[in-house]
Order: sequence, then structure tokens, then C-alpha cells
Amino acid sequence: MAADPVPTPEQVSELKDKYTNAGQGQVFTFYDSLSSDEQAQLYKQLAGFDPLYINKIAAKALTPQSSESEKPTLEPLPDSARASILDSDKQTQDEWWNRGLQLIADNKVAVVLMAGGQGTRLGSSAPKGCFDIGLPSHKSLFQIQAERIARLQVLASERREQTGSPVVPWYVMTSGPTRKATEDFFKTNNYFGLNPDQVIIFEQGVLPCISNDGKILLESKSRVAVAPDGNGGIYNALVDAKVLDDMARRGIEHVHAYCVDNCLVKVADPVFIGYCASQDVDIGTKVVRKRNATEPVGLILLKNGKPDVVEYSEIDAAVAAEEDPAQPGVLRFRAANIVNHYYSFRFLKSIPEWAGNLPHHIARKKIPYADLESGETVKPEKPNGIKLEQFVFDVFPLIELSKFACMEVKREDEFSPLKNARGTGEDDPDTSKHDIMAQGRRWLEAAGAKFAEGVEDGVEVSPLVSYCGEGLQSYADKKVEAVDRIE
Repeated sequence: MAADPVPTPEQVSELKDKYTNAGQGQVFTFYDSLSSDEQAQLYKQLAGFDPLYINKIAAKALTPQSSESEKPTLEPLPDSARASILDSDKQTQDEWWNRGLQLIADNKVAVVLMAGGQGTRLGSSAPKGCFDIGLPSHKSLFQIQAERIARLQVLASERREQTGSPVVPWYVMTSGPTRKATEDFFKTNNYFGLNPDQVIIFEQGVLPCISNDGKILLESKSRVAVAPDGNGGIYNALVDAKVLDDMARRGIEHVHAYCVDNCLVKVADPVFIGYCASQDVDIGTKVVRKRNATEPVGLILLKNGKPDVVEYSEIDAAVAAEEDPAQPGVLRFRAANIVNHYYSFRFLKSIPEWAGNLPHHIARKKIPYADLESGETVKPEKPNGIKLEQFVFDVFPLIELSKFACMEVKREDEFSPLKNARGTGEDDPDTSKHDIMAQGRRWLEAAGAKFAEGVEDGVEVSPLVSYCGEGLQSYADKKVEAVDRIE
């Protein structure tokens, strides 16, 4: 990797003045004592931030907003803005599927994967997408999702009128610490059969860590302490990494975005794409039905008349337990957020107009920092500063209700997040493996397969064989003995 260019004295002086005038001159405390390479690295890092902007967002995040005189008005989304796989008839779902698959055939659909996290809680330092959840095939999360894209392209090719196979570009957003490992993993595995040109790996942004008194912290003499800017950083990253330019060049009109840790995710789901396209919305979101009134999940609803996500802790217990008058026994507020979204490309093109208005949230952390007297790195024993982050759903309230849609899907078919280490019993590799194999068994049974008496286990059905249960007709009336995978 080429060394960073050494800045001129004039450039250093100009940048130093910029930070000093913003009250952040402490970041240059050790500059003169650094080697030329270290100076170049620190200069490049500091030149990438606007200290006045950092001051502005830090002050806004650190200053508690005045409490609202009245509680916000919370209402479920109206019927006009929602649909449910649980309640929709097969004909309607088929219409959505056909429309979505045709859009894929016409090369109008792209996918953005939020894959910045490491598998730290899983006992791994690798990117979470590299994790093997223990399937008989030992496929990683990245491979499972890549193969779903490949299968969709096969299904869509049957509807394509133009020459050539359809392509679903896959934009993989990493963080700084996971980018190289992600790139190496894809290369080593030959992009899991996809064309390398359709896999675009890019990096989300970072923001400086801030002390409790609003100062930018140095991690060492030659480096600012930084942290990823949250999953809401996806919007600026799409612009800064020229992803939107690439989408425009390809003629993309519809975008599916999701998180890497959901092993059941229907990547570029034609039903979801078709539904959102038919509603002509700018943002769509998938939800699952909340299990019970006390399940700790964020809910998608109307807050003061606008689409929003409200955390479970912000809803009174009595309100959370209310039942839907139209469906006795079903919660009134039940749309659990699973970070699975649709965007129209026309909306994403407008990111520069509104991204600066999204709020920043603070996470109080123990942040190692360089002591400004000695230069030694100090590891604090209690939180000494904040990391600033944005949430992907903070954009929802900016949308007119008529341009927002919500689709309720079956949890057992579409949502099994990987959050915890093996053996936890909830949202861990064992539950992920179980949920994929249980789904495979349901697909085979729906196709008419008969499982031998005593065979209780599920079956791993390769995404290359079936995307959502189709293509398994050959198993009709077949007896399934001890088989754990179908490739």
C-alpha cells in the first residue's frame, strides 16, 4: 500500500487553524514530534473531518432535548400503508412475486448488504458474514445470501426478453476493520459463483470519538479515535463511495437493504419488491409479528402522524398490551422492526438533500485515549466519552405516509438473527441452523415429500436448488429417509 503523501507546511498550517478555530486544536498536540509518515497519516485523517460539523452534531447529541409537554401520539400504520403475508391471498402474493421477478429480469433491482459487524460476540474476530452457523454444508452467511441471488437470477432469466442473463448487483457495506477481511473472503471463495463485477464492496464512514466535554479524542499521538457512524451511515456512504453513481449507470430503480446476521433473509425478495413497486412508495419495510406484549423489539408505527420506529421501552405497558379491535388476540402494536428495507432509487438520489438533517445518537463508552501531557495511551475504567451514530430508520419520519409501506412476513420464514454465542439458546448459531433446516423440511413437505417415521430433523435445502420452496416437485410422494442436505 502506497504511503500517504506528505502535506506541505502551508496545508498543515491551514488545517491546524481550522481545528484551532473550532476549539479542537488539541489534535495537533504531538504533530511536530511525529515521523513524516505519521504526520501524513494524521493529516489525512484530520482532513477527512470538518471540525465545525463535528462540534455541531456533538453538541446537539450531548444536549438533552427538552421533554415534550405532551406524550407523542402513537397509532398503528393505517391499512393503506401495510400488507401482510399472513393475511394476503395467494393470488395477490403471486402478482407481487411476478412483478418483482420481472423487475429483476429487467435488471432494475439492486441489493445493499449492511455487513460492517465483527463476530466478536460469536467468539470470532472475522466479519460476521464469514461465520459458519453449523449447517451440514458449512456454508457461511455470505455464501447463503450469494446463492439466493444466484437462484433468483436463474428464475428471472426465464422471463427475460433481452439477451444475456439478468444481474442483481450486490453492494456490500463493511466497516474499516472488516473491509479487507471481507474482500479477501469473497476472492478466496470466488465470489460464491457470482460475477466479481456484480459484487461491489464499500466502506461506511467513521466519526471521531468525543470526550464528555466535547473534545475530539486522540487514540494515540498520531491517530484520532474513531468509530463507525452506525447503520444510518449507509446513506452518506452510498454517496461518498459512488455507489449511487454505479446504480445509475446500471439503470437500477429498486433497492433492497438488509443486515448480514439474518440467515433467513430473502435477498431481493420479488414479493417485497413487487409489493413496494405496485404501491409506488419510496421506502418499504418488512416486519414480523411481535411475539407478545413484552418482547423487547422496536416497533414500526405512526408517531405524531409520521412513520417511525419506537423502542419498546418508550411504550407504556398498558398500550403495548392493547389488542387489535379487528383481530381479537392479536396485538394492536405488533409490527416488529427487523431492519429489512426497500428504497426507490429516485429517493436515494435525494440523499444529499436530507442526510445532514438526520439526528445523531450517543453511546457512552470507555474509549482508550492518548494523555495530552505524556502521550501515553490510557484505558479508562469507566465511560469517558461518546461515540456518535445514526440509525437507518431515522429517515422514516421524513417520508410522506403515502410514500411509505410496511409488509408483515412470517417470522419462521424470514427472520432468524445471529446475535449471541453458541449455547445461548436464543439468536445463536444453533437457532440459526435449526431455523434454516426446519424451513427446508417445511418446503419438502409442502412439495409432497413424506418423511419416514422417526425422522424428526430438518433438511438443508441449498439456495441454488430453491429460493423459497419452488423447484422441489420431484420430491412429491417421495419418502425422505435420513438426509440432512439437498444440493
